[in-house]
Amino acid sequence: MTEPRKVARVVLLDPDNRILLMHGYEPEDPADTWWFTPGGGLEGDETRAEAALRELAEETGITDVELGPVLWQRMCSFPFDGRRWDQDEWYYLARTAQTEAAPTGLTELERRSTAGLRWWTSAELSAARETVYPTRLAELLRTLLDEGPPHAPVVLAPEIV
Repeated sequence: MTEPRKVARVVLLDPDNRILLMHGYEPEDPADTWWFTPGGGLEGDETRAEAALRELAEETGITDVELGPVLWQRMCSFPFDGRRWDQDEWYYLARTAQTEAAPTGLTELERRSTAGLRWWTSAELSAARETVYPTRLAELLRTLLDEGPPHAPVVLAPEIV
C-alpha cells in the first residue's frame, strides 16, 4: 500500500463567519457534483501550512489571510478522474476580509473539475441538500463558530467513498 497523499485544506471564514467552498465535479460526469474546502497536496519540502496558503491563493486568488490552527484531521479515499486517491488531510482555520475570489492558478485537472466558488453561511450549509466534504462539515462549522477552535486537532472518522 502506498503512503497517502499529504493534503492541507483551508476552512476560510469571512468577517460574517461565512465559509468559502469550491464546487467540484467528476470530469467525465459533470452531473456528479460536490462542495469542498480549498486545498491540495504538498509540493516539494513545503510544510502543510505553506501548502494551505499556496493552494488557497491558486484556487481562490485570496492572499490576504490570517492562517490559524489545524482544526481537524482525516484520512479519506475516493475515486476521481479514473484513479483512487488516498489522502491524509489537515484542515486549517483561516480568516480573511478579502471576499472577492478568482481562481488564478488552477491545474489542468482543476480546470476540468471545478465549477466555481461560493460563500456559505452556517445555516445555508446545514440546510444544503448537496454533497459536501467532509460529510459532517455543517456540524463541524457550527461547533467551531459556537465554541471556537479545538485545543488540539479533532481526528475525524475516515471517509471511504
